[in-house]
Amino acid sequence: MANNVNAWDGLIGADRVEFPGSDLTRLEIYGYCDQLSYGSGDTVRVKVHTTAKTFKAEVIDDSGDGRLVFERTSIPGVIQTTPADAYAVGCGWADSFEIATTAQWQSGLYLIVLTATGEDGTEARGEACFVVRPARVDRVAGILLILATGTWVSYNDWGGANAYRRVVNGRSIGDPARRLSLARPWAKGLLRLPLDAPRYGDVPDLPPHAPPRYPCLEWSLTHGYSRHYADAGWAYYEKPFVRWAKANGYHVDIINQHDLHRHRELLAQYPAIAIVGHDEYWTWDMRDAIDGYVGAGGHLARFGGNFLWQVRVEEADSVQVCHKVAQTDSLFGTARQERTTTYWDSECVGRPGAATMGLTGVSGIYARYGAATPRSSGGYTVYRPDHWAFAGTDLYYGDVFGGAPARIASFEVDGVDYTFRNGLPYPTHKDGAPKSLEILAMTPAVRGELARGTGMLNAPMSDFAHFLEAVPPMYPIAAECVERGSGMVAIFENGAGQVFNGGSCEWVAGLIHRDPCVERITRNVLDHFLTDEPKKTQYV
Repeated sequence: MANNVNAWDGLIGADRVEFPGSDLTRLEIYGYCDQLSYGSGDTVRVKVHTTAKTFKAEVIDDSGDGRLVFERTSIPGVIQTTPADAYAVGCGWADSFEIATTAQWQSGLYLIVLTATGEDGTEARGEACFVVRPARVDRVAGILLILATGTWVSYNDWGGANAYRRVVNGRSIGDPARRLSLARPWAKGLLRLPLDAPRYGDVPDLPPHAPPRYPCLEWSLTHGYSRHYADAGWAYYEKPFVRWAKANGYHVDIINQHDLHRHRELLAQYPAIAIVGHDEYWTWDMRDAIDGYVGAGGHLARFGGNFLWQVRVEEADSVQVCHKVAQTDSLFGTARQERTTTYWDSECVGRPGAATMGLTGVSGIYARYGAATPRSSGGYTVYRPDHWAFAGTDLYYGDVFGGAPARIASFEVDGVDYTFRNGLPYPTHKDGAPKSLEILAMTPAVRGELARGTGMLNAPMSDFAHFLEAVPPMYPIAAECVERGSGMVAIFENGAGQVFNGGSCEWVAGLIHRDPCVERITRNVLDHFLTDEPKKTQYV
């Protein structure tokens, strides 16, 4: 939900836009594929704009061992015509080359590295990617990872706009684009990042009376990456999880959220599916696919956070639509009002986010982000240490796991309305939280940053208050509680299946930093879910 206002305008001055330039002597290269995913044996059509006479393309198995699976040199360069509003209508570029996959290509994400070389020997690089979906078989003894492409699209600002802002005359303004095309390149940083790119958990405790800092945003503006590189994308979230999972002996296949519209039958092949990182944006049909899978006995391991907005896909799934303010959506007030593109818990949609994920962004949102709980531990406090998810961790009641240096409870987190009884947290269920939901651990969170002294806020509390005022929630949120939320780790049953929810975008940071408790909890969840017989613990 972050970065949806123009609070940084005065600081930034001018903002960078990735878009073909008018100076044809400037070396540049951009590319994208005609689809987000393919079946093994399909042909990938790649569309490239470059000012170079020729360019090179390399395809890397980026979710596997990083091996080179395709290479082609001396591909003729083409200066493509690009609409000014390509972010909304698509680039419309012609095909530049094709990649013929075979049945031997394993399911995964394949990174296309495009290299243009100028006459003086200088180089320019661009990236594109595609997913190879798993083949249809009877049963797979592994994990199916669903890439959060609904959120990737919403934060992708290639072309000068995304679901939070647009750049006009070199300045970033808080005027979100309501239609975002999938037919355009991914912004720099969403697919590939250097190892020293800061994470949200890297920010130190805020000194007393100091203005808030945003190291990820500062780094991106300094080094020429998208300011949203830490908000979404393969490089920051899913790739580190896949590398960790495979190093620990798990089989991982990959699809993306948009595949749930046309290939949801693939879910039934797996005892467990996983979602990692920032999965803020979903369509109604995507949720239906998850609910149907879990209800039929599948298990969802969600190591992510900020479940919040409904979107739609239109024009043969090539455009993603999100109005956020419901009244501007043509479906608002009609017989199809439930598909209005605003937050799930709004009275006009009426489908609580907690019903699918157990937790929801409306009840959590920000932790250790700018001026939002800037000196909290960055970890989760344990309340039910005897639960099987904590087996082997040696965690006690009141212990904190996932704190420094990983600080997994950073950036955006999810929660539910809750109360305490006898020292234990319980959901109130007023927000649609499932009756079987068990809250295992918690962290303080707030629904926005409060102005205190000097400094700019990237997610001011006024934003949250504004969208609640514009579209009321389907259940009451007391005025005195609006500022406060909570991040949670929770588990619940849905039909014959179960959902474990880590409740934080930065859970993967615990795997990157090899936090022993985060690693053990992650293994416990995956191992139980992969047996198709998760253990249950009842509390009174």
